[in-house]
Amino acid sequence: MKGHDFKRWRKTLDYSQKDAAEILGLKRRVVQYYEKGERDGDPVKIPRTVRLACYAISIGVTDYHGPEKEKKKDKDRESEEARAAADDKKKKGKGKKKKKDKAE
Repeated sequence: MKGHDFKRWRKTLDYSQKDAAEILGLKRRVVQYYEKGERDGDPVKIPRTVRLACYAISIGVTDYHGPEKEKKKDKDRESEEARAAADDKKKKGKGKKKKKDKAE
C-alpha cells in the first residue's frame, strides 16, 4: 500500500484524517505522513499492521478479541453423546435386574 492507496482508502470510507487516525489508533500527523509517503524528506513505509487494519475496517471489522473458543467437532460431540446414552442404558438395565431379583 502506497500513500495514494492509503488516501484513497480513507476517502472511500469518507473519513477525515482525524477519523482515520482515531479508528487506526494513530496520530493525525502519522496519517498525513502515510498519505504523503514521506516525513521530512525521508520515505515512510506503511506498516503491515496498519495495512491489515485498513483492510479489516473496510470490510466492517472494527475490533478483534482473538479467536473464539474451539468448539468440539461434530464427530467428537456425537461420540460423547453415544457414550452417554450407552451409560444411561447400562444404568437403567442394572436397576431393572435388581428389581427383578427382589421380586423373585
